[in-house]
Amino acid sequence: MANGNNVTIVGNLTRDPEMRFTPNGAGQAILGVAVSRRYQDRQGEWQEESGFYNVKCWGSLAENAQSLTKGTRVLVTGRLEWRQWENQQGEKRTTIDIVADEVGPSLRWARVDVHRNERRTPGFDSDGGSGGGGGAAAPAPAGGAGGTGYDDFGEEPF
Repeated sequence: MANGNNVTIVGNLTRDPEMRFTPNGAGQAILGVAVSRRYQDRQGEWQEESGFYNVKCWGSLAENAQSLTKGTRVLVTGRLEWRQWENQQGEKRTTIDIVADEVGPSLRWARVDVHRNERRTPGFDSDGGSGGGGGAAAPAPAGGAGGTGYDDFGEEPF
């Protein structure tokens, strides 16, 4: 992203992911993430500050976020999204959410078992941009990608 609206946070999930669906069927997972900072003040005493963020995940990212649970330490990269609304008492409310591009477990204090999803059809926008959150599953090409420079999973090697 070149718009300067990028953010990365590392914190713990405050609750299990909450899955929702738009009227057209696109999946959205909402994650609560607590980010804490511990530091020594000028008097040498330890202080702790915490911030709480709502993280929105769309499409396959939302589906995969369901494998996370409360307390899991995660890394989130995405962009900030500002929203304003009126509550039932007529008071204006404002929030800033993070719309996730990537979410992953932190490996600093834990190990994970990675389970790859089946590939989706070419042209499917995995962030929900194609409007359905669907797409037929397509198996990975057998025996490599025939000299295209991609591995057995259709991904470009590092």
